[in-house]
Formats: sequence, C-alpha cells, structure tokens
Amino acid sequence: MKKSAFLFFKGLGLLFAILCGIGTAFLGWYDGADWMNIATYSIAVTGLILWGWYHFSVRWINEDLKKNIFTKFPKEENIKDDEDEENEENFFFKNIKENKWKTIAFLGVILIFIFVSFVADDFFSGRTLVSFLIFLLFVIFMGVISRYIKGSKSVFVGISVLIGLFIIGSLTIPGFLTTMNMKSMLVFASFLGLATIGQTFVALLGGLDLSIPFVIGSMNVALMSLISKGVPPWLACVVVLLLGALIGFVNGTLSFRLQGQALILTLGVGFFVKGGVQILVSMGTFSAGTVFGVVPDWMQNLASMGGKTVGLPIPPVIIIWIVVSILVIVALRLTKWGRHLYALGGSRLSSSRLSISERGYWIGAYVISGFFSALTGILLLGWSGGGYVGAGDIYLFTTIAAVVIGGTSLLGGSGGYGLSVIGVFILQIITTVLIGWGLSWEAQQFILGLLIIPMVALYARSPHIRSQI
Repeated sequence: MKKSAFLFFKGLGLLFAILCGIGTAFLGWYDGADWMNIATYSIAVTGLILWGWYHFSVRWINEDLKKNIFTKFPKEENIKDDEDEENEENFFFKNIKENKWKTIAFLGVILIFIFVSFVADDFFSGRTLVSFLIFLLFVIFMGVISRYIKGSKSVFVGISVLIGLFIIGSLTIPGFLTTMNMKSMLVFASFLGLATIGQTFVALLGGLDLSIPFVIGSMNVALMSLISKGVPPWLACVVVLLLGALIGFVNGTLSFRLQGQALILTLGVGFFVKGGVQILVSMGTFSAGTVFGVVPDWMQNLASMGGKTVGLPIPPVIIIWIVVSILVIVALRLTKWGRHLYALGGSRLSSSRLSISERGYWIGAYVISGFFSALTGILLLGWSGGGYVGAGDIYLFTTIAAVVIGGTSLLGGSGGYGLSVIGVFILQIITTVLIGWGLSWEAQQFILGLLIIPMVALYARSPHIRSQI
C-alpha cells in the first residue's frame, strides 16, 4: 500500500472516532446524563473506536504493521512493487472472508440491537447506544487477545462473553447490580445448572436426553401429590429421586439397544412419563397436571429468594449447585471413571480394546441425568409452592444450549461440566438482560434463538476429536 493511502486510512479512522465521540456527547446531553458521565463515555468511545479502527482496518491492510502496533510506515524503498499492490490492498477483505463466521456474528449482534430498539418501548437512548458501542469494542478487544491465547480458547471466549454481557446489563438496566437481582440470577442459574449436569454427561458420550424437561415437571407434580396424600416429605423426595433414576435407567437401556435413536427415544419416554403422571394425579379431580398443597418450610427454604443457609441470606440451592458442580468437575477430570467417559466419547473402538464397559457408562450417564432432573423438580417445588407438570418446559432446549454454548461436543469426547457452567451463566444473563429491556416472551425467544443458532453453526465446523487421533 502506498504511504498516501495508509495515511488516508489513519485519518479516516481518526475522523470517525471523533465524530462518534461528539455523537456520544450529544446523545448523553439529550438523554439528560450527568456531565461527568458524558465526558467519560465520550472519551472512552473515541479511544476505543480509534484503537479498533487501527487493529481491524489499518493493520489488516498493511501486513508490515502486524509485528508492532507502533511501527512507523516503512520507507519508500521497502514498499512492495506496484504489481503486488492490488493484492495487498485486498488484505482487509481477505481477512473478512477468512473470519466470515465471526463477521456474521458481529453483524448479527448489531441487527439484534436494531431489532430491540424497534420492538421495546423507550429502549433506544443515548445511554443504551453508548453501552452497546462499549460492548462491541469490548468484543473486538477480546477477539484480538484471543489470537494470543493457546489451549482452552473456549473457556477464554466463554468468560469474555460473560464479562461483556455483564457490562451491557449493568450499563443499560437500572438495578442490575443490586443484591436481589444477583441472588435471583444465581437461583435460576442453579436450577438450569443442576438440570444440565445430566445433559453434559450424556453429551460427552455422544448422546442427548430430551426427557429432562418432562422428568422435571412430572417429578415436580408427583412430589406435591405424594405430600398431599400424607407421605412424609423426606420419604416423598427419596421416592421421586429413585423414580427419576429409574426413568434414566430405562432411557439408557433402550437407547443403548437402539443405537443412534437416543434423541427420539428419550423424547418418547418423556411424553410417556408426563402423560402417565398427569393421568395419575388427575384421577377423581378436574385438574390435569396441577396439584396444590402445603409445601414444608424446609423445602421452601431450599429454593426461595428469602432462603437462608446456616443463618446467611443465601438460598441453599445456590450452595447445593456449587458443591455438586465441584464434585462433578473433579470426578470428570481426576477420576478413572471420568477418563473412561471421555475415552468412550472419543472412540468406542479404542475403549472396547481397553475393556471399558460401554453399556455400563452409557446407562450410568442417563441414570445420572434422570436423578438430577428429579432433583431439579424437587427444588422447583420449593420455589413455586405448587406442583405443575409443565414446570420443566423451559429446560427442553436450554440444557442443550448451555452445553453447546459452553463448548462441549455433542459428538462426544470433548468438553466438560465446567464449560457447561459457563454456558448456564451466559444464558441466564442474556435472559435477565432481555427481561430488563422490557421485551415480550416472544421477542425473548426470537433473540435467544438468533444467538444460539450461529453458535451451534460455528461449533459444528470444529473438527471432532476422532478426526484428530
């Protein structure tokens, strides 16, 4: 590239950054913001846009500048010949082509902002616009840093997304950082996190469990029904947990015998369980899938917002999830059982030669899934105070989404529950932000789907571990 063209690009970026800074100041004044906030946001936006322009425009166009951000323009004698000039000038577009999925995702985020600005009343303002620009620049910044990260890039990307979502939530939603909102997000994340444990185990083997939401709802209403009939609550909980494990055993046994049919089979078992429970609890009544009664105080304390753990204002469900998560992560990474699970997901043939019982691990994963689904149903009863067979409906695809967003392979062999935890938090913060923006349920589902689809598509392009052996 000629020196004149290079200087033109630098000048264009500087002009664009200054205009954005002026626009930020104007929007802040129009929005009635404090002058200190106006000055801070304007300077931050100007600086970040200037930095982003340099990295994603100027440096991409001139390869000689990649090694040092402050490299001066090379002398005229070192400039490429005119015959190579055209190829060099197309370097920017070459990088766009090579990173087309990232580019599409970036443009998708911008489209989501535009969509929300039209559908949500009083959403578009100087505050939200500046917050969105800061979020975009943060994403760009983390994208540049990720180039120098070796090893667990999925962890880095997941944590970066979490931080970015936390930033945009705290800047755009009043009360986002309050103790009550933080507690609320952790409680709901705990429900999803516990339900995701089983899905992670099954996914590591290359399977899926679509019965999870049906087991959650069925065990939720079954527990309330048992308590209403006079069964001691602690005994009813034990019975429900055993039933959940039994359903998991059935899922595992049948899906193992019918290899490749786990998806539709678990869905069928889920419908069967849900319908059966509805028939049983509605006999002699006008209700179908809804049971009311008195939930014991200790069960309410487990999952309610006002629940306490050893006198501390922390709902026990959060502590339960943290403890269980640590145990699961340790079991997967540091035990023989966990290593065998990964080995089976990576290569069944190699595992069989090591005398690893594929049938035992496959059924065991589904038993764990059924158990934790039932546990989630129990905890949801403590939160809601009434049994409802549809209590688990929202977990139909959110458990799968949490696993995929976290970076666990649906083909098996790679990932882990630690990554699923990251996916759970990402989904929870996204949901909280969308609700805080005042979007309808339909709009929330639309945006969630719009975000999940490119993540799944991008992940599907990654090579499976079997192809790397």
